[in-house]
Amino acid sequence: MGAWTMFGTFVIAANSIDNLEDGLYSMEYEGDYGFDEFLAEGGAASDSAVADYLVSFLSHGFYKIETDVQTGEFGCSTICTEDENGVVLFGRNYDWKECRAIIVHTVPEHGYESISTCCLDFLGFDGNYAPDGSMMERMQTLAAIYVPMDGMNEKGLIVADLMAGDDEATHQQTDKVDLTTTTAIRLLLDKAANVDEAVALLRRYDMHSSMDTAHHLSIADASGKSVVVEYVNGEMLVAETKIVTNHYLADCNKQGVGSEQSHIRFDTLAAHTGPANDMGVRDLLESVAQKNYPQTASDYERTMWSIVYCPEGRSADFYFAENYEHSYGLVLQEKGSFLKRQGD
Repeated sequence: MGAWTMFGTFVIAANSIDNLEDGLYSMEYEGDYGFDEFLAEGGAASDSAVADYLVSFLSHGFYKIETDVQTGEFGCSTICTEDENGVVLFGRNYDWKECRAIIVHTVPEHGYESISTCCLDFLGFDGNYAPDGSMMERMQTLAAIYVPMDGMNEKGLIVADLMAGDDEATHQQTDKVDLTTTTAIRLLLDKAANVDEAVALLRRYDMHSSMDTAHHLSIADASGKSVVVEYVNGEMLVAETKIVTNHYLADCNKQGVGSEQSHIRFDTLAAHTGPANDMGVRDLLESVAQKNYPQTASDYERTMWSIVYCPEGRSADFYFAENYEHSYGLVLQEKGSFLKRQGD
């Protein structure tokens, strides 16, 4: 009974991990995953500090896991638009090298229900690690809750992490609680109902770059408000925009800094925004997927997932590894499974 009290929630979540297809998994977690305690203890100023907290929380101090968080540049694109009926939709491409991914459904004790996606490579476990393998490996996979790349909560708030236009790492140094980029996304999914609340929350914390490089956050809500949050010279900047790729957008001395491909993807999406757009969001995402751009063996990227969020319906369609003919339907606040395979 004592062991179940300590580990029962973790075991149930670990046993929920399912291999959907080669390289793609899902997981459901209902209950306390320690995030309020994480914040109360001061948060974390690095990915390794997050890992230290997680292994302590998940094991109650009984074991230690050595991790080596993978680094590298990833692309990505987001767009906030409307369909012909005025329904707000938010599309996101996650561009990186070949990797494994997991779709995570969380129902915390003190926060909003959400769905999010995680690149399992960023958990930093060795090459033999199997997300749905032994119970120890499944317990390790629970760390994905703290490493979301994008997600939406039950209030319709959507957040996505994208690389910014250079490699300037953010490390704000005040007396505020510390957050890494990915734990900031977890904070917003758990605690913010709209863009204004999300921006206000971020101002209360010191930001530290995950993977020690430059990021910006694309944030939107059910009203259609959409902004980018960037960090330049340690200062948090906010700009309204319907599209975010991988160059700086805020009014600062870095505005426009980023790759040529980033600007091409931005302009492609910008040509089809608004309620009268002539392409569906899925098609828009496919039009700026990495398969459309020259790749080299030494600098290869792939659109590992695309997702179309519908905040009004608290639902999303998820496409894996540039396969736009097959999707997974994700739904919040509905009895039964949150995930359903769609297409042939």
